[in-house]
Amino acid sequence: MRAVLQRVSRARVLVEGGPSAEIGPGLVVLLAVGRDDTPETARSMAERTANLRIFSDDAGKMNRSLRDSAGAALVVSQFTLYGDARGQRRPSFIEAAPPELANALYLEFAAHLRSLGVAVETGVFRAHMQVELVNDGPVTILLDSGKLF
Repeated sequence: MRAVLQRVSRARVLVEGGPSAEIGPGLVVLLAVGRDDTPETARSMAERTANLRIFSDDAGKMNRSLRDSAGAALVVSQFTLYGDARGQRRPSFIEAAPPELANALYLEFAAHLRSLGVAVETGVFRAHMQVELVNDGPVTILLDSGKLF
């Protein structure tokens, strides 16, 4: 599983020109599910996301997590994070999970974030979406369940 976490002051997803979901301060989570991912992978990545200390404390240091800051998460499925463009012009997505598995684990990730007390909004799985956000900082963090980065 791979995720791009962007700390935001606000964000929203548009589907077919209309708003689908939006949040105030928190994280936009662009989430990709890999072929070998399991429900445990989704739970582990949700816990890492909720507890990653990338929000400022009163001294301006990144010492607070999403949970500590009472921020929300906008979780958007983005299989293209598994795009492999090494040595070719068209990326291969062979490492991305098939849609049925990807959707199930995407929903599992969002559900586990909610169980940790995070307010969660989601995009629409397999839809063409427009994601609008105001990156706060800017702070952008990459997570990989295999700890490749």
